[in-house]
Amino acid sequence: MGKLIVKDTKLQDVKIITPAVFGDHRGFFTETYSDRDFKAAGINFDFIQDNQSLSTQAGVLRGLHFQRGQAAQTKLIRVVTGAVLDVIVDVRAGSPTYKQWEGYILSASNHRQLLVPRGFAHGFLTLTDNVNFLYKCDNYYNAEADGGISFKTPELNIDWPIDFDKAITSEKDAAQPSLTEFEKDNPFKYGEI
Repeated sequence: MGKLIVKDTKLQDVKIITPAVFGDHRGFFTETYSDRDFKAAGINFDFIQDNQSLSTQAGVLRGLHFQRGQAAQTKLIRVVTGAVLDVIVDVRAGSPTYKQWEGYILSASNHRQLLVPRGFAHGFLTLTDNVNFLYKCDNYYNAEADGGISFKTPELNIDWPIDFDKAITSEKDAAQPSLTEFEKDNPFKYGEI
């Protein structure tokens, strides 16, 4: 079909993927995932689970989440309605980009997808109402392996475009440990995930 545009980011192993979009007066068509085309582009993961979340309001902040140990997940993320600031943090000890973060605008209009490897903490802030957020995973969700770090951890100084007292978040996300606390028992080692 169309050709994927795959761009490296400043974070080790993270990629922005933009599929070809064919539009006319009726709307558009895009092939959002083709195992063959992704593998031809060097993206070789066996995605086995699809997830979707709906955030009905702008200002919803989810994250920063990850799965530990054998349940670690690579994610392929996209937004089909609305827009988000998607933020990821490299928490793989020994990585050349350890403790670095980046934020990316993913939206229904830009069609971009974000490939997030195992060993990254992930979260997002909705920039619009009614955000449908979809992601593929290369491993099944495991509640016992669920983990995270605080989206407001001072060590990272993430530039979220919202005051934390106005963010709509869960009690679980508001209570996540700081990066310093997480580092006391960091389960991720670069090259071993």
